[in-house]
Amino acid sequence: MKNEYNILREIKRLKSVRGYGTELISVYVPAGFNLAEEVSKLRSEHSQSGNIKSKPVRDHVQSALEKIMQYLRLFRETPKNGIAIFCGNISDNPGKTNIELFSMEPPLPLKVNIYRCDSTFLLEPIEDIVGSKDTYVLLVLDGREATVATLKGFHIQVIKKLNSMVHAKVRKGGQSAARYERIIEESIGQYYTRVSDIINSTFEASQFKIKGLIVGGPGPTKEGFVKQNSLNYQIKILGTFDTGYTDEYGLHELVEKSSELLKEQQAVQERKVIERFMQEIVRKELATYGYENTRKALEAKQVSTLIINDSLQLDVVKYKCNACGALIEKLELSGHREPKHDDGGTLEIISVNDAIEELIDLADKSGADTLFVSSESSYGREFLMGFKGIGALLRYRI
Repeated sequence: MKNEYNILREIKRLKSVRGYGTELISVYVPAGFNLAEEVSKLRSEHSQSGNIKSKPVRDHVQSALEKIMQYLRLFRETPKNGIAIFCGNISDNPGKTNIELFSMEPPLPLKVNIYRCDSTFLLEPIEDIVGSKDTYVLLVLDGREATVATLKGFHIQVIKKLNSMVHAKVRKGGQSAARYERIIEESIGQYYTRVSDIINSTFEASQFKIKGLIVGGPGPTKEGFVKQNSLNYQIKILGTFDTGYTDEYGLHELVEKSSELLKEQQAVQERKVIERFMQEIVRKELATYGYENTRKALEAKQVSTLIINDSLQLDVVKYKCNACGALIEKLELSGHREPKHDDGGTLEIISVNDAIEELIDLADKSGADTLFVSSESSYGREFLMGFKGIGALLRYRI
């Protein structure tokens, strides 16, 4: 979670950058991609950029491409999950040039190879991955085959493909219609059981932390599977959708058709956590809020869930007073500094540490979950306004 938070923080910074022309370069290199081939492509782009009419933009683009190629040469092979690189002139002064490079290795494998030169950085592919908070199981099936996969964000991982033997059975002479129908029903039941066993074991392996199952497929088979009720009682079926395929194409189709459902599930989860948090605060029981109280609870390993508003940016700043020599620690919004001491002395910055990163690090070390709540929801806004955007559900009280 700490790594994901650092990437989200960098994304926020990059979103604010604007080029004076199409001079900001975004490069996505997927896992396992040949880096020499990527450098060769960028070299070709460098050659073509010589046709850019504006000399400042041309110089900025070529400088950025050179910097990216030099950076990629530092790697023997692509990082395990691929890499996203952003480079360009980030100066807000038209008379000055400041070519900077930012790189991120996502928590899940990149699937796309992208080069884009524009007035803004292309951030959606990395946002889709890093914004992944929950895992779901996907199932697409018909009477002949089924595919089971997991979904986190937009990353689909196929677990198993199965074929049904139902339609392979041929009615032989002498069989009564009733017996033939019974054989078919038994075969369908066995098929459903095989599919259910894979889904059950997937949820069990995650200790039932997977949020739910989404089912798709053409025809009535998906409804028949759901009605058979052979899944573990702890598995929640979130919805069923019509898809035209039962393979990887069907999985992507299912994700697209269930997108609104997935957004709603995230909102429901946030609402439940915030409602429980507020109930515990009113009871003065298993909840706390504010940076200091939450940090103390994390250090004592009391926290079960750390709750952070996703728009919050806080620093712990240590100062030294030039007048009296006192060391002072302050919690401040990022970018907002208080350079004066109460005695009138000027404060010199000794260190600046990201307060949110510190809390997430403590949560990771103590085994606590971390939940970012959106500022766009009424619950998220209330949490930010009423509780300063930081809180925690507790395992116990000391």
